[in-house]
Amino acid sequence: MAEKALDETDRRIIALLQVEGRLSIQDLATRCGLSPSPCLRRVRALEASGVITGYAAVIDQARVGLPVSVFASVKLERQREDALDRFEASVARWPEVVDCYLMTGQRDYLLRIVVRDIEAYERFLKDKLTRLESVASIESSFALGQVKRSSALPIA
Repeated sequence: MAEKALDETDRRIIALLQVEGRLSIQDLATRCGLSPSPCLRRVRALEASGVITGYAAVIDQARVGLPVSVFASVKLERQREDALDRFEASVARWPEVVDCYLMTGQRDYLLRIVVRDIEAYERFLKDKLTRLESVASIESSFALGQVKRSSALPIA
């Protein structure tokens, strides 16, 4: 389902599910002004088309013992496709890396790494990130606090 194929009802469904992913179809239908069957058909169509890719609980990282967020800017020695592929495959296996973006500009990747403490980040660097052959440099910044966090896209 392409973006332009989304009508106002689809956008409303998406907006509601982004905020409350556990809404029952009955509640979702009521809030969207639909009966449950057409609402369920729309949700299933959004899932089948890949617009809705899954559902997840939002976890407070500090309450599960992972209060430290580190943003690491990584520059590779070369930006050849095979080096990019190897880097991305490695990063995909590491649970500490919760976000990874291929970037434009001075650095090639921006990673958000979540760990228990500074010592855990040091181990991550020494045991994983610095061992990748293609890594030329790493610049780390520690988050002092979280001002905003959202997984909801501005659909409306």
